[in-house]
Amino acid sequence: MRIDKFLKVSRLIKRRTIANEACDAGRVLVNGKAVRASYEVKTGDVVEILFGQKSVKAEILNTSETPAKDENRELFRYL
Repeated sequence: MRIDKFLKVSRLIKRRTIANEACDAGRVLVNGKAVRASYEVKTGDVVEILFGQKSVKAEILNTSETPAKDENRELFRYL
């Protein structure tokens, strides 16, 4: 699954266009490397999103395409 789609589906970022812009700006890191929006994530990857002075780090547990709204917490685990 593409990183921009994963961020939207998991609700780490509210909209896919915002996730795409964050990737283009170099604010999304996967396993410590800045990635483009088309990067294919897999289970076990560590995603870090930089929000100004703050950052959010999460490990991908599942890459389900269409999870139910209450199942989005099962896609990742905060680190």
